[in-house]
Amino acid sequence: MNVEEEVERLKEEIKRLGKIQDDGSYKVTFGVLFNDDKCANIFEALVGTLRAAKKRKILTYDGELLLQGVHDNVEITLKPTPTPTPAAVAATTADGILKK
Repeated sequence: MNVEEEVERLKEEIKRLGKIQDDGSYKVTFGVLFNDDKCANIFEALVGTLRAAKKRKILTYDGELLLQGVHDNVEITLKPTPTPTPAAVAATTADGILKK
């Protein structure tokens, strides 16, 4: 599985385990993610996947490196998915490629 696929799976798991917020984001603590059996089976390096998603500005959390036990209560926030504007939808072709 490549990094992009892992980040997509991470987003799904945060939605499954987290709580939706009023702004459409999801929040979950690192401890909940780290201690979940399904996540343990999916992610060989959860911390690395979290860092990759943070670098891509898909999610946010305080700090750089999260460690089990020490950072169990650190909140991870999955940013809301932007809603496409009508103009962007109209500019998209049937095959999903944005026209320029």
